[in-house]
Amino acid sequence: MTAHDAVPGLASNPAAPAAVLLRLLRLDYDWYTVARLTWRPSVPDEVAEALLSHPDRRVRSALADSAGADPVLRGRLLDGPASDAILVACGPHPYGTIAPPLPDPVYARLLAHDNANVRYETVNAPSTPAHVLLPLARHGDPLFRLAACRRVWDGLAPEVRGALLTDPDPKVRTAAALQVMADDEERTAWLIETREDHFWLGEVLDHGRLERGLAERLLAEGTHLARLAGNPTFPADLAATLARHEDPAVRLAVSARPELTEEQRAAIDWEVAPEDRLQPLVWVWRGRADADLLRRCARSAHTWLRRSAAVCAELPDDCVRLLAADEDFAVRLLLAERHPKAPPELLLDLYLHGAHRAVGMLIARPGFPSAGLAERFADAADPRERVLALRDPAAPPELVERLSRDPDGFVREAAARDRRLSVGRLVELLDDPQAGSAAAANPLLPVAEMTALLDRAGVPA
Repeated sequence: MTAHDAVPGLASNPAAPAAVLLRLLRLDYDWYTVARLTWRPSVPDEVAEALLSHPDRRVRSALADSAGADPVLRGRLLDGPASDAILVACGPHPYGTIAPPLPDPVYARLLAHDNANVRYETVNAPSTPAHVLLPLARHGDPLFRLAACRRVWDGLAPEVRGALLTDPDPKVRTAAALQVMADDEERTAWLIETREDHFWLGEVLDHGRLERGLAERLLAEGTHLARLAGNPTFPADLAATLARHEDPAVRLAVSARPELTEEQRAAIDWEVAPEDRLQPLVWVWRGRADADLLRRCARSAHTWLRRSAAVCAELPDDCVRLLAADEDFAVRLLLAERHPKAPPELLLDLYLHGAHRAVGMLIARPGFPSAGLAERFADAADPRERVLALRDPAAPPELVERLSRDPDGFVREAAARDRRLSVGRLVELLDDPQAGSAAAANPLLPVAEMTALLDRAGVPA
């Protein structure tokens, strides 16, 4: 049983030869193992051909959804069953990044496909590049023009933008208007007048440029007041009338307006709870190139302003140091997640002591510390801390060996991935129910041991 538990790790082993990987394709009953093959940064040609022609559509689907697979390989799925076109069109959606684009001839085939869903997924896939989308702004299909509006507006020529703003298709006109509303009172007014239950109304109220007469009418209607108050173009004197509104969300929006002084903000009864999820303030995000503006926000007593500054990569170094010690946990977490110069000790402190689910991902940040961790955490009581000792490049092989025998399976698993571990111990760990898969993924594992593992697990040769 333990041999079978370790087998999935072979699919991720960068040193596994094609002969080993091809045997894994026989595990049709083990979807997880087969899927891991497609997560590899590179796939041998023989394995790629086997994936492309595999009779199980789930296997081909995993290939189409692999951000690490060669885009040429993903595109070749179009030469297989007709139903695979939608798999190619949807493509990979890796977390926090964008998959490499397909070859241009593949996009040409997808955009000309008979299936409307294939065309729709193609133009809306995050990895479809701008040079493919730009010509679609003049296409006869409104679906394509709509995608061009939403995806590549800034790259369109002025005359093309003008045509889209007066497009015969109402959805295209709306999409174009949403792109210019921040600087266009007339388009904002038109969007609001045609707003009946549209999902984008909130976006218009947040970002659209408001003419005073329209602002007064919306204020009199008494709905969406928090959004109106948060719009920087909502007249300041009208916003001031809402400073004592009974709704705390309205008061909060007023308190975070750009024209207020610190004293004026303090005079409003606002509150930001530690767990409140707040989007960055529009005026802070738009003005993030202004170092003085970011400094004012970082030094503000208002939590929302500091959180908004923390997400800006342009934040000056002195403000990075300031916000790294902020009393608000969300400020520190946002800084750690978003700023390229987040202090290493901040990342480490949040990882060790933060209760939010996002802190576990901070270990993948480029600035997360490594030097000196072995001395600090090798004998820590918490297994999450002992694992950190393995990140230290100066950790001696003896320590790695010791941690591979740790009573906690999480620690043994991390040690099994370490390339400082002896081959003998690595082979022993293949029989560890918790660390066996990680040991099988270690490139130091000899090919003979990979083959023996497959034999013990009963994988057909």
